[in-house]
Amino acid sequence: MMRLAILEDEAPLAREITAVLEAAGHACHVYPLGRPMLTALSRETFDLLILDWNLPDMSGLDVLAHARERLDHMPPVLFVTSRSDEGDIVRALDAGADDYVVKPIRPRELLARVGALLRRGAPPVEAGTETFGVHRFDGKGQGVTVDGEAVALTQKEFELALLLFRNLDRPLSRAYVMEKVWGQGAGLMTRTLDAHISRIRTKLSLRPQHGYRLAPVYAYGYRLERLDPAVADTSDA
Repeated sequence: MMRLAILEDEAPLAREITAVLEAAGHACHVYPLGRPMLTALSRETFDLLILDWNLPDMSGLDVLAHARERLDHMPPVLFVTSRSDEGDIVRALDAGADDYVVKPIRPRELLARVGALLRRGAPPVEAGTETFGVHRFDGKGQGVTVDGEAVALTQKEFELALLLFRNLDRPLSRAYVMEKVWGQGAGLMTRTLDAHISRIRTKLSLRPQHGYRLAPVYAYGYRLERLDPAVADTSDA
């Protein structure tokens, strides 16, 4: 499941795009105006942005420019718009868009393009073994070892830890983490997430002296940072 932000002011089309993408298992968040989307981008994490061009308050190009300027980690961007002129397509791609779809949408084409961008922009999700330094995750057995030693994690701790490692050095919003690990509409209280963060920090030795810092990002969420243990501050920041 990927978390998508959709900028579309035409409600029927927004519903159509959402229905297509949610049927494929994605979580969709729709914004009818550019400024509310920019506010959301400053507070939330998304795997893909789908932008319309013509909006009542600002253009999709303006939204893209502001996002690229403000975000530390820019997700892939797909324009979905009625503007079919070759010059407009070139302008969008030159501005930083990754792909471009002309309305009316064709559901299978939309899914194919979204899937291609998500595969390009996200770490691969594998059922096998994934290794990050001394941390080794067995996707089939849901097991973790640290420097060869097995560590007992619950299923949610495993999913949370793997999500953080797959997004090393990237800040992840609370809503993003809770949606990815616990699912949409889970109604999870933030202290539950905080408790899980604390447990995996301890169980997996995610401390500066071991080369990692799992730290809160003020008013946003969490970030797992890879550090050089030789020069890292040994505080529990």
